[in-house]
Amino acid sequence: MDRRKSLKAIALGTISTGLLLDACKETDKKAEPAKTEGTTGKIDRMPEETEHFNKINAEKYFNAHEMATIALLADIIIPKDEVSGSATDAKVPDFIEFIVKDMPEHQTPMRGGLRWLDLQCLRQFEKSFKDCSEQQRIAMVDQIAYPNKAKAEMRPGVNFFNLMRDLTCTGFYTSEIGVKDIGYAGNKPNQWNGVPEDVLKQYNLAYTEKENKECVSYK
Repeated sequence: MDRRKSLKAIALGTISTGLLLDACKETDKKAEPAKTEGTTGKIDRMPEETEHFNKINAEKYFNAHEMATIALLADIIIPKDEVSGSATDAKVPDFIEFIVKDMPEHQTPMRGGLRWLDLQCLRQFEKSFKDCSEQQRIAMVDQIAYPNKAKAEMRPGVNFFNLMRDLTCTGFYTSEIGVKDIGYAGNKPNQWNGVPEDVLKQYNLAYTEKENKECVSYK
């Protein structure tokens, strides 16, 4: 199983299920066809939902350095390939920014993890993660991306990267790009071709000439 298939399994399996159901309520709203009020085209939200949405959007949690680090990590987790765009193409960093404001319990683990990552990079490479070379970033990620292989002193980084990977997969696979990557087509209208002839014969029934002409299509 390649990495992208593995990430699909994470996003669709038990690891991310709770987050998909709970954390992505705003992403779900964006993915659904907008309910309109008259001809305004605005999403039909309850007043308290609108107030909460506006409040969340008016706030900013991560600073520019943290957002840049999140973007680099997200694209390491889900890079662009021949199938679809990368995590940043799917606006995963914006999704993570929204989630930590909507679910404050993620704020300390995320900010603390980003700081831990920079400190480790400063010790090993004398640079922050953002300023490291691509090779150095991958070397750092390799130390925390595999829980069963990670050293004990890397445990805080392992916990952070698990959360980062979970949020990235959730954000990506609930985006338009991610849904296309999965191949989910959604509900589509079917064409009624009438009751099969053998079933009609079983019950001694048959379509009338008018029904065949006006109501039944065999195309």
